[in-house]
Amino acid sequence: MKSKSNLLDNICVVYTHHKLGDLVWQLPYMKAISEHHGVRIDLILRESTQAKKILQDLKHIKIINYNNFRKGIFYWVDVIKLIKIFKKNNYSHVYILDKVNKPALAAKFSGIKNIIGPGIGNQKKWLSSKNFLDENDWRLNYSEQSKKLLELNKIKLYDPFPKLQVNIKNFKDQNKDLLIDGKKIAFGVDSFEDYKMWYEENFVELADMLYKRNIFNYIYLICGPQKAHIAKKIISLSKKSYFIDCSSKDLNGVVTAIVNSNFYIGNNSGPLNLSSALGIETFGLIANDPISELKYSKIKFIVPDDYKDNTWIRNRENMKTLTTQKVYNTIIERINK
Repeated sequence: MKSKSNLLDNICVVYTHHKLGDLVWQLPYMKAISEHHGVRIDLILRESTQAKKILQDLKHIKIINYNNFRKGIFYWVDVIKLIKIFKKNNYSHVYILDKVNKPALAAKFSGIKNIIGPGIGNQKKWLSSKNFLDENDWRLNYSEQSKKLLELNKIKLYDPFPKLQVNIKNFKDQNKDLLIDGKKIAFGVDSFEDYKMWYEENFVELADMLYKRNIFNYIYLICGPQKAHIAKKIISLSKKSYFIDCSSKDLNGVVTAIVNSNFYIGNNSGPLNLSSALGIETFGLIANDPISELKYSKIKFIVPDDYKDNTWIRNRENMKTLTTQKVYNTIIERINK
């Protein structure tokens, strides 16, 4: 929905975090800003998010620029790059969806009149808006911070759930090996934080149990190239031919695999959030981190029987408290509804 703002507004939204999952969680707030001004928006994001590959079909996004938001000697190199982007596009508004100083500083140097951000810490010195979050709000998760930022600036959030539209026809030529006949499901077997990962032996056992129920013909193993050894270990332990190793695939390949799956089961990671945003039935395996952080999600959480929310356990061993039988029973119950 359009606000009363005039169509001469030229909007840029900056988000500096490097994880794919974190970017997915910011999508509703980016869309709300676009709807508030009634125009398509530009984004500045880290290249590691591979945003140009997955956000190209969102109609409210116009241009995506990359900046890696480095530290040390590269700090000012990135500030100068931001200034060049800001001046080239002559933005009327720059929204910053985290507390980083760099984009606020660059916007100030570029003469941007409307610089809006959470204002936590020193960032507030460079903002034009006086609608800051409280200093204690740094304890909020990133989604809650962005939600409060929009509320303070009277920007209506119509839908807090991340949604992605991706035309996978653009990805088919380079991922023909994934487009095979039969029933497919996906296992998300890695995570940026090792302590969030279910064990390889559990995935092997779960696959055996689901296969006996004729749930699938093939399983896509979703993981990044840095964790390729996890997919290879699962295949080695299983000695079954129904696994498809996707560890060498880029994000286009991961999206292709997920969209071609009947459902997705995985650790708390970027692909888990991506799967949910793509509208695939998604099961999250969580034992060591709070599910309350993912409340604006359609992920179906599977947790241990004695699970307590809002606690962090940085010990992978605790993932064993989530048994294969519990995961299997939950999946069978839900897919048969």
